[in-house]
Amino acid sequence: MLSWALTFLIIAIVAAVLGFGGIAGTAIGIAKIIFFVAIALFLISALSGAIRGRRPPL
Repeated sequence: MLSWALTFLIIAIVAAVLGFGGIAGTAIGIAKIIFFVAIALFLISALSGAIRGRRPPL
């Protein structure tokens, strides 16, 4: 999921360099949303693993 956020960030940077302000703003917004969703899912996964007491495999 973080790869999608990085992809949209790169699209936004390229669009901003080429002068497409609207597209760049939209891509940055999408990248932010995907990034925060990925962080939230990671935290939920980490908390549920800590509550269960399971250790990650080696």
